[in-house]
Amino acid sequence: MPRFALKVEYHGEPFAGWQRQKAQPSVQGAIEEALARLEPGPHRIAAAGRTDAGVHALGQVAHCDLARDWDPFRLSEALNHHLKPLPVAILAAARVDDDWHARFSAIERRYLFRILMRRAPATHDHGRVWRVSQRLDAAAMQRAADRLTGRHDFTTFRSSICQAASPVKTLDALQVEEVAGFTGPEIHFHVRARSFLHNQVRSFVGTLERVGAGAWTADDVQAALEARDRAACGPVCPPQGLYLAGVGYPAPVFG
Repeated sequence: MPRFALKVEYHGEPFAGWQRQKAQPSVQGAIEEALARLEPGPHRIAAAGRTDAGVHALGQVAHCDLARDWDPFRLSEALNHHLKPLPVAILAAARVDDDWHARFSAIERRYLFRILMRRAPATHDHGRVWRVSQRLDAAAMQRAADRLTGRHDFTTFRSSICQAASPVKTLDALQVEEVAGFTGPEIHFHVRARSFLHNQVRSFVGTLERVGAGAWTADDVQAALEARDRAACGPVCPPQGLYLAGVGYPAPVFG
């Protein structure tokens, strides 16, 4: 059966997360149902990462096995037709080797988190950002973020229900910048690693927000990391504002 990679963009607000769940809408379920309209099912697709409820994607990657050797462009167009009106889009499709796997072949995941800094509620960006009412110090947050890069035991920044075999991960990059957003100034966090623990990025951002607000210092973040204790973590930020920005593979998949 031919295997196809799919590059997927979605707005996470209407979904209970990526993973198919009983009696709840999911991104995986929506795509599998669209596939069933093209070929008899059942269909089961695998993704590079399972995003939680309310989390978005700019470049999620999944793969599926189909009976027909579709032209990739026609496959993406047909899926987009059947995904309407859901906020899910197939940005590209590509034929891949039979042993290629969206999750296990990946060598890098990239996340973006957006904080909108303004007192007024978010309207156009509702559900797409975490709004805070005060300005945050991006430089202070970057100094604290530098303490987290590299290979560490990230028990402090790991969900209590995380199923990863080990809390030890290598964080390749955690960059913090202030940008001029369309509806107000924003803080963007760019996070990159081969793999992540459950809620790791949201734990980072919630903790670093405390630094930006002046409640924590970089030394406090260092102490929290070294504590290897979930109780030492700062507040976990909400899922709104988190985006799976992209997935890297040893060779380009989509050209």
